[in-house]
Amino acid sequence: MKHLLSLEKLPRQDVELILAASAAMKAQRGRPSARLAGQTWALLFTKSSTRTRVSFEVGIRELGGGVLFLSASEAQLGRGEPIKDTARVLGRMIHGAVIRTFAQSDVEEFAQYARIPTINALTDEEHPCQILADIFTYQEKRGPISGRRVVFVGDGACNVALSWIFAAAKLGFELRIAAPRKFQPPADVLRRAGGNIVCTEDIRGAAEGADLLYTDVWVSMGKEAESAERLRDLAGYQINGALVKLAKPDALVMHCLPAYRGKEIDEATFEARAQTIFDQAENRLHCQKAILDWVVT
Repeated sequence: MKHLLSLEKLPRQDVELILAASAAMKAQRGRPSARLAGQTWALLFTKSSTRTRVSFEVGIRELGGGVLFLSASEAQLGRGEPIKDTARVLGRMIHGAVIRTFAQSDVEEFAQYARIPTINALTDEEHPCQILADIFTYQEKRGPISGRRVVFVGDGACNVALSWIFAAAKLGFELRIAAPRKFQPPADVLRRAGGNIVCTEDIRGAAEGADLLYTDVWVSMGKEAESAERLRDLAGYQINGALVKLAKPDALVMHCLPAYRGKEIDEATFEARAQTIFDQAENRLHCQKAILDWVVT
């Protein structure tokens, strides 16, 4: 039985299989599929979602399966039932689970006790599905990401940045994280990942020669109480026209959305690169289908 719980724990060969399958899923969309025929999958979300929820719901249906959405308010998890008890009940009723929540340990405990394929659709520590779709998007437009220079700008300790760290080591690209020191990734994560990763407060130096400039919101879910502090400390870490000029002429600009114009990216740059950003969003669907196919294979 397979799970997708973390990029850190996903072998490179499986990363490559999922990326290749994403291209196939995109090319074959519209053709009937029975890959999940007779199966019912549950989406257990304690964090709000647009792209992740829609892409997984549509993806499961397009693969022939049924889908059940459960928010925290609709499940006993929201009333304090232990994860392992919920897992042991659902594991007897459904065929797979997609979980979007706060603690990474909750996803891992669910997979252990449910004994059904389990997918991490976002935790505070990782967002593996997002980064797989991002890499697929880059390679679709520019070829292999190996040997390229990816620059993450903003909160370098957020779940998206941490997943980029694990991806860099596996796929052999350089990752530069431009962030204030207090928003740089933990040293133990960098040690575990290995790879060619540079953390710096020098945003302009980081952007020089970039193949990909990438950013995420400054205030992630669960960090709302820190909004004022974060907006103040990250104010100089924006992707804008001046920063783009430091990157390679054919560099891509990507954002995992939602985007707050005037903060992590300015309006003009967002709109100028909207085609790539919304291709990136669409590719969540194709990549989620590839992930679903991989976990049941």
